[in-house]
Amino acid sequence: MDKSRIHILVVEDEPGLCAGIQEALQREGYPVATAGDGQKAIERLEQRLYNLVISDVRLPGPNGTDLLAHIKARSPDTIVILMTAYGTVNTAVEAMKQGAYDYLPKPLDMRRLRALVGKALEYQAVVAENKELRLRLQKRSEPSPLLGSTETMRAIGHLVEEVAASDVTVLIQGESGTGKELVARAIHQKSLRRDKPFISVNCAALPEQLLESELFGHVKGAFTGAYTDRPGRFQMAEGGTLFLDEVGDMPPKGQGDLLRVIEEGMFRRVGSSDLTQCNVRIIAATNKHLEQHVKDGHFREDLFYRLHVVPIQLPPLCERVEDIPLLIEAFLTHFAARHKRPAKVMSPDALQLCQRYRWPGNVRELRNVIERMIITVHHKVLQPADLPEPIHQAAATQAEFSVRPGMMIDAVEKELISQTLLHVSANRELAARALGISRRTLQYKLKKYGLLSSPEDPRNAS
Repeated sequence: MDKSRIHILVVEDEPGLCAGIQEALQREGYPVATAGDGQKAIERLEQRLYNLVISDVRLPGPNGTDLLAHIKARSPDTIVILMTAYGTVNTAVEAMKQGAYDYLPKPLDMRRLRALVGKALEYQAVVAENKELRLRLQKRSEPSPLLGSTETMRAIGHLVEEVAASDVTVLIQGESGTGKELVARAIHQKSLRRDKPFISVNCAALPEQLLESELFGHVKGAFTGAYTDRPGRFQMAEGGTLFLDEVGDMPPKGQGDLLRVIEEGMFRRVGSSDLTQCNVRIIAATNKHLEQHVKDGHFREDLFYRLHVVPIQLPPLCERVEDIPLLIEAFLTHFAARHKRPAKVMSPDALQLCQRYRWPGNVRELRNVIERMIITVHHKVLQPADLPEPIHQAAATQAEFSVRPGMMIDAVEKELISQTLLHVSANRELAARALGISRRTLQYKLKKYGLLSSPEDPRNAS
């Protein structure tokens, strides 16, 4: 600890004592300022931040407890030590409950004062280090899939907050790469089950003969190769959340088994006759149009309605182009911290190319592109030349469409809007400006012509 960078303020209305404390601490190498009353102390606190304030409880003007309240409101990390004469110890103890670090009785023992100051500053250093660690961990943690300023993403964020407080079953639908599992994890982390397990299972990756054992577990000898008892995902998720990814690909028998568990709250391990109760919240996800899947006879209607209690529809990235700059900034910060690389920013020209690209792989594709550039590009400002070739090829593609005599005006307008979004700017604000209309008018026409692949309301998943 560099003592010369530690700033201490002593507040004491007895000049001799005030000077004595100042001298004792300056001998230890600390810069020390003084104030003779509460008002002067507040003025000094307005001028700079102090690591430590040592104050008498009884002061002219604002007293020591008033000063404590002022300090904690303005600078919560500043440590306050109170000095108390006989008869005011109870007041000092009460002040400690309000945030004071400790107190010293008068007459002062200078040796005890120096020891307490050293201990307080060591504590402050540990707290600061922990805060810095938390900040580093936050930077390294995956950016939220809910990051965005569009109306749709704000509505989804609000819906996540609402459903997290309950145990209601959630069905998340959206294209591959839109962040369905990250949204499920966000719901779990905001729920009362956050301290319990979050268990994920990819229903599309498991063959039908293994799905039952994977979900419900098995007992020793249940089948060839079952040498020991093995818990299933429901048992592993007890008290927490079970995330069923790609539930639309679950085979018919698995659908029936899942429906039975949801309805009865119990399951039976493979090879066992005993029923096991379960307390698990289910969040399911699919990249399929599940309601159409039901109509086509590929998914049980009763299970669909069991899962479809609260639907959340995640839009593809091309429908939330306004959020791309925010996502890029978050990914740049995240991957620079994760890979211990210098921070980078994206140039306006490169950013415009990213907003014009359709991102068929959605947020996952964007995430991978940014991570690749953090690792492979060595200059600070990312330029268009640093972007992958597919983004350049898409930007270079020229759109052409013909207007034939007899075409309906609506058909011409629909094609013009579609081509503008595709080849001029996918950002609706910029596209509206290029078309000479307001953003609200553009939004209306997108709905009118069916150019929105998903409604604005995230609850409407069909």
